[in-house]
Amino acid sequence: MRLGAHVSTSGGLDKVSERAMDIGAEVVQIFATSPRAWKFRDLPESQIQAFRKNAVNTGLQQTFIHASYLINVGGDSSLLQKSIDSLTLHMDAAGKIGAEGVIFHGGSHKGIGFDGVIDQASSALRTVLENSPREVNLIIENSAGMGSHIGSSFVEIARLIDLIGDSRVKVCLDTEHTFAAGYNLADANSIDEVMGEFDKEIGLEKLTVVHANDAKVEFGSGVDRHENIGDGYIGIDGFRIIMGHSAFREVPFILEVPGIDGNGPDQINMDRLKAIRSELSI
Repeated sequence: MRLGAHVSTSGGLDKVSERAMDIGAEVVQIFATSPRAWKFRDLPESQIQAFRKNAVNTGLQQTFIHASYLINVGGDSSLLQKSIDSLTLHMDAAGKIGAEGVIFHGGSHKGIGFDGVIDQASSALRTVLENSPREVNLIIENSAGMGSHIGSSFVEIARLIDLIGDSRVKVCLDTEHTFAAGYNLADANSIDEVMGEFDKEIGLEKLTVVHANDAKVEFGSGVDRHENIGDGYIGIDGFRIIMGHSAFREVPFILEVPGIDGNGPDQINMDRLKAIRSELSI
């Protein structure tokens, strides 16, 4: 099991590997551009080459790109086209830096229901894939179940994947989102049932990466609020149950926690995951 974190690209892609090493990350997730703006800044070729070289030299094992938070495949026509364009640019960037895939949030159906947007969402994502590098995966992240967000249930994700019909569509399972959406991964008595349902509906072969986040809010809250590992409602015992389950044995875990000092994923959180991994001998 590889352990990593979301790492800042501030100052350039060439800084990523060093920052990863500083906190002990073996895999990384990055933003290719500002996650809160539509404008996409092209990656300079010099930065692309520096990133690739540094990743090899430092032994960085995997890279994922997280797409813009503005993306909404359930939105109106203008928003939908912006989402298609943004995701396509992110997929192209992933190909250039050798990233495994692009992780994205599906957005919101704006109250009309998942059935009301599934056709346009699947069509939009097919368009993205048709215009993207063949070696890059498009990775759907499950949502926490808040409001009208798309993809809070395994059934919704499975239906979307089936309609897209492309083997490059994968899944990122966020531990906090899953817990908040009513799937209790943190309980030894229910994790088999939860992952059995995931396998039945989606297929464990689709599970490509885990966002490792504790929960600031109680089980089933439907609220997306990340907490540091061991400081939330999932807890160290919960992560021991999750990391020890066979479904996750070969899946990379990436931290998206607030950090002990509020500056994002840090060595303390990384060390907490590594201690569990060592204890479980995985």
